[in-house]
Amino acid sequence: MSSERLPGPLTLTDGGMETALHFHQGVDLPCFAAFPLVETEEGRESLRAYFRPYLDLARDRGLPFVLDAPTWRANADWGDELGYDAGALAAVNRRAVEFVDELRREAVRAGGPPIVTEALVGPRGDGYAPGRMMSAREAEEYHAPQLRAFADAAADQVAAMTIAHADEAVGIVRAARAVRLPVTVGFTLETDGRLPSGQPLAAAVEQVDRETDGAAERFMLNCAHPAHFAGVLAAGGAWRDRIGAVRANASMLSHAELDEAAELDEGDPDDLAVRYLALRDLLPSLEVVGGCCGTDIRHVTAICDAWLARPSSTLPRR
Repeated sequence: MSSERLPGPLTLTDGGMETALHFHQGVDLPCFAAFPLVETEEGRESLRAYFRPYLDLARDRGLPFVLDAPTWRANADWGDELGYDAGALAAVNRRAVEFVDELRREAVRAGGPPIVTEALVGPRGDGYAPGRMMSAREAEEYHAPQLRAFADAAADQVAAMTIAHADEAVGIVRAARAVRLPVTVGFTLETDGRLPSGQPLAAAVEQVDRETDGAAERFMLNCAHPAHFAGVLAAGGAWRDRIGAVRANASMLSHAELDEAAELDEGDPDDLAVRYLALRDLLPSLEVVGGCCGTDIRHVTAICDAWLARPSSTLPRR
């Protein structure tokens, strides 16, 4: 695996993997899980087709890239629903990391920019709701097997995506620290800018840092539209310095509305790009940008090109 650190000021990652695979490529994803795709050649080719435009974009713009293993749903509860016991689940997590490392090596051989592999950790339950609220200790024990599998496969780093309450994030950070994997914590937010648990974003970031001695590499705003959280950021606070990544939804709809929607809301890529630029003025550490539900290569391209067209903020860094 690659051991290099990605340089600033802009690093790209992909968009909404599962929504793009399902709605654009017509891939069947039981339980909305992409990880079983690494077990067949047909599935791996679907993933290659998904990632190829993003890797091309990073190469064409000369920007580093974070390449995510499709492991967001590959934990014990979701694995059980899909027929994976503990041994099979550990094996498919390792295979997923190995698969994206193969993609990384192919891209680097073709003259691409620096790439790191990142394994994704998802919430135990629904990404839109906290479900059964685990303690930090329970969360650490629950997520530890998946993180050990990532470490065994030599992933470069880990990102927790769509986390709905701070105690689960604390447990994930502790489990990642135990296997010496750098970890990003991605909180999902409701339309009021709070976590689905009801906790304010600032309080969640501060709690995780306090209870893990600041062990998370960075925090991420994830699976919400910028319109839902820009006001919270504008209110200020030193905690914003810890947010280094944004992967927003294309849609302004609430999580409840998205759950009920029969069609994919792809939003407006150019409008989303403008909103990302506004976020840059509020987040002095923002470096990694990509998308979440409803976004695809069009959105990430628009964000990237708008960012590069305005290489420095119009406001002083805080």
